Amino acid sequence: MAVYTSVALPDLKRFVAGFDIGEVVAFEGIAQGVENSNFRLRTTDGNYVLTLYERRVNPSDLPFFLGLMQHLAGSGIPCPAPVADRNGQLLHELSGRPAAIVNFAPGDWPRDITPTHCRAVGTALGKLHVAAAGFSMTRQNDQSLPSWRAMFNDLASRADDLRPGFATWIEAELSALEAGWPADLPTGIIHGDLFPDNVFFEGGAITGVIDYYFACNDALAFDLAICLNAWCFENGTLDRQRARALCAGYEFIRPLESSEWNVFPLLARGAAMRFLVTRLHDWFHTPEDALAQRKDPIDFVPVIECHRAVSDSTAYGVG
Repeated sequence: MAVYTSVALPDLKRFVAGFDIGEVVAFEGIAQGVENSNFRLRTTDGNYVLTLYERRVNPSDLPFFLGLMQHLAGSGIPCPAPVADRNGQLLHELSGRPAAIVNFAPGDWPRDITPTHCRAVGTALGKLHVAAAGFSMTRQNDQSLPSWRAMFNDLASRADDLRPGFATWIEAELSALEAGWPADLPTGIIHGDLFPDNVFFEGGAITGVIDYYFACNDALAFDLAICLNAWCFENGTLDRQRARALCAGYEFIRPLESSEWNVFPLLARGAAMRFLVTRLHDWFHTPEDALAQRKDPIDFVPVIECHRAVSDSTAYGVG
């Protein structure tokens, strides 16, 4: 989440008037994240989140994202449901951007992550994968390995500005991933971005799984690998207790096949590279005046080196 596009209060009031959600009481931007412009919206009827979809989001993908959220919310997943206007429409336009309102998820994301959090997240991800299997729409992953290469090629000349030799290091990693990337793994709809700031807890229970704007069809184990990187590392060091808890929670719902465990270290390595490259892009392309927090791509270097050093999934305390 972030804020790149501002919204004038008169425009907001006219926009909200098309919904049965009361009148605007309070409105403020949300700084976390990097993709879209997000705002906390409080009305006389309750709390909501307003999202304006920025240029990096393909408008043709929005029916998939919003439809998936609606499906998951109806399937018992703690996913904020999109709010339809009086004509039953979920997708709109505001301040020159596609826009949608979703229900507000209570709680907050954990700053001090424990194995208990990780087990709950693993279970939630397994349930999400199972529930999403009943959703009829599909979407190709536009953040897959070929896109990492294309994105890096556009930035290779600038990578060394962050660290000498960084471009050569990334090039070698991408080549290794391209040479060994697995095929024919079990696939389905994945969340694709389940970092701690996208999961809200309250009273020890998950109350919200948010931000579905990387959701797509891909290998299910790749989604778990993304979570491992996001939830189970501290300052570049793997926490095996968290990793065991995360994977145990997931396998309580959906046990991984041996083919998935066999390539899990490579999937985790690739998941870390995906976020390193996208952070590299955002580092050089985030506007100076954006209400957004740039994230350092170098943070993923020790994570990748950890995965590169292991021979099989037992090194994570799992598999």
